[in-house]
Amino acid sequence: MSLDEKTIQQYDVDCLLHSWSVQGKTPRPVIARAEGIYLYDTGGKRYYDMSSQAMNVNIGHGNQKVIQAVKDQMDNFASIGVGWATSVRSELAKKLLDISSDNMGKVFFTLGGAEANENALKIARMYTGRAKVFSRYRAYHGGTSGAGHLTGEPRRFPNEIAGSAGFIKFFDPYVYRDNLGFDSDAEASAYYLKALRQQIIFENPGNVAAVFVETVTGSNGIIIPPDGYLQGLRTLCDEFGILLVCDEVMAGFGRTGQYFAYQNWGIKPDLVTFAKGVTCGYLPVGGVIVDKKIADYFDDHVFSCGLTYTGYAAGCAAGVATLAVYEEENLIQAAVARGRLLGEILEDLKARHKSVGDVRYIGLFSALELVRDKQTREPLVPYGSDPDRLMPKINGALRAKGFCCATHNNNIIVAPPLIITEEELRAAMAILDEVLFTADQWV
Repeated sequence: MSLDEKTIQQYDVDCLLHSWSVQGKTPRPVIARAEGIYLYDTGGKRYYDMSSQAMNVNIGHGNQKVIQAVKDQMDNFASIGVGWATSVRSELAKKLLDISSDNMGKVFFTLGGAEANENALKIARMYTGRAKVFSRYRAYHGGTSGAGHLTGEPRRFPNEIAGSAGFIKFFDPYVYRDNLGFDSDAEASAYYLKALRQQIIFENPGNVAAVFVETVTGSNGIIIPPDGYLQGLRTLCDEFGILLVCDEVMAGFGRTGQYFAYQNWGIKPDLVTFAKGVTCGYLPVGGVIVDKKIADYFDDHVFSCGLTYTGYAAGCAAGVATLAVYEEENLIQAAVARGRLLGEILEDLKARHKSVGDVRYIGLFSALELVRDKQTREPLVPYGSDPDRLMPKINGALRAKGFCCATHNNNIIVAPPLIITEEELRAAMAILDEVLFTADQWV
């Protein structure tokens, strides 16, 4: 059945529940196709995809190598259960270990980031025999039960209706918003780590299984840890026998200029969760990479995790092909080079616009934090609410001019596909520059 545009929009309103929003009646644009860094609606309008959809389409849309790999795998079989070995599942696991730190031992596959964090939570508790888990207030780890409890921002609240025993929250190293006048990264790191250490002691370290962190906080504002913070967190976890879990669902696969964001700081986590950029949305795949000591533990203990589609063959084929694209097109290095240009543009926007209080960027992973006053740093909208719907108005103005991105709280997230060219980046950011003058009027 081929539907016309108005019918698609009507069914979209009448038949679907849409994530994280009050269900409205406003028709949404209908996307007809996507190619490279662009989306095209049924009216032929072109949009820059400046958030890589959900920060996952790192290699861009329409990559024929990945599409062909999926077709070829489906010609053989799409899905085989865990009682059998398959070429693509084994190959993808080996490739993931090859790009990880040398302490990593095995991979457990899921279908997405929430499931990855859900299973990392189970693994940490099974391995340590401890119940409590620390995670940060500005974190988002997924919408399922366990991952939702790990989440710190308001999207966790519905999960807490039945209680949240064992989930402890702590504060991010949010240097800009805390505004404490640190003289160096070392001073900032020491401050945040001292507070966390005291909190762990108050919660009894012997009861703490793991500390979960988004290596670089993603949708809550691209909060980049000061140098020394993650290194100190690794030391702190080692002191108390606590597992360090790095959520790389959003920050992984070249987004920060390394395969995994934690590699920017030279640490070795115990567990790494991943999804998004491993297949770049061509098919859903996620997973948990575990340290050798944890992998060895399950040689004689039951690994009590399982999913129907773990190591889904067609998805693994997409993953193998996607990793080949990163390498063949030098996309990790491209993220570094384009990231430098993006940083320069963002700093210029910060200087030009009174609504831009801070810009944060690492590779092609960035945010502009909008404020009412640069001196007081009062956010443009209150945390967790937006009574005047200012951010949707900004997002709507951007989309009307062909610039698609993510916004959350008072932050605009800019994270384009790693294939973006210098010319495309400059042209797209010129649109953002223009729309920010609207935000300036509210300051």
